[in-house]
Amino acid sequence: MAGFTVAYKGYEMYRNALSEAGLQERVEAVRDKEGYTEYKNLPQIYVNAVVSVEDHRFYRHHGIDLIAIARAVTNDIRAGKLVEGGSTITQQLAKNLYFDQDKDIARKAAEVFMAFDLEKNYTKEEIFELYVNCIYFGDGYYSVGDASAGYFKKTPDEMSEYESTLLAGVPNAPSKYAPSKNQALAEKRQMKVLRRMEECGYFSAEEAETVAEQMVAFQ
Repeated sequence: MAGFTVAYKGYEMYRNALSEAGLQERVEAVRDKEGYTEYKNLPQIYVNAVVSVEDHRFYRHHGIDLIAIARAVTNDIRAGKLVEGGSTITQQLAKNLYFDQDKDIARKAAEVFMAFDLEKNYTKEEIFELYVNCIYFGDGYYSVGDASAGYFKKTPDEMSEYESTLLAGVPNAPSKYAPSKNQALAEKRQMKVLRRMEECGYFSAEEAETVAEQMVAFQ
């Protein structure tokens, strides 16, 4: 009964959100932002890095990852509070388009309904493209285009392997991992990204080590 109540509240929240602004309207608002970056202009290594560290089953699920949710629930129970969300890239996009950051279980249910809508109406490439154009990268940068220009003085398609993998790790905790805040912490997070890419088959151990050894200077 409790689960039904949560699902009902979440569905109501989802319907109310859509009544205020349709999905296409919200999507177009993101696409109309200055500096919007299309998927074709993202380095493949950046795409692979984000998928590896944020949602490695992104291309196989239909909006939610039941395995990740089960793991998150187990960890939440152990911690006695909400410490892990198990959110997919699609769910994170749904949250950024419509909902706040509160870890409310009904809001999470609404997020799931919206994620299903996104998967039904947009391709994986479109979802990924929208996601990286509306997430926070620290220092006031709310898109991959703004972040690459701000941190590296480059457009996204000009980012090196080092820069792509560094930037992929920042949205997890922008106040900690923004390279302008703490380069050492940013690179520590980058190493996790590289390890995940290796685990997911995007890199060999040797290729990951090569990227890890690259050095860039930040202004």
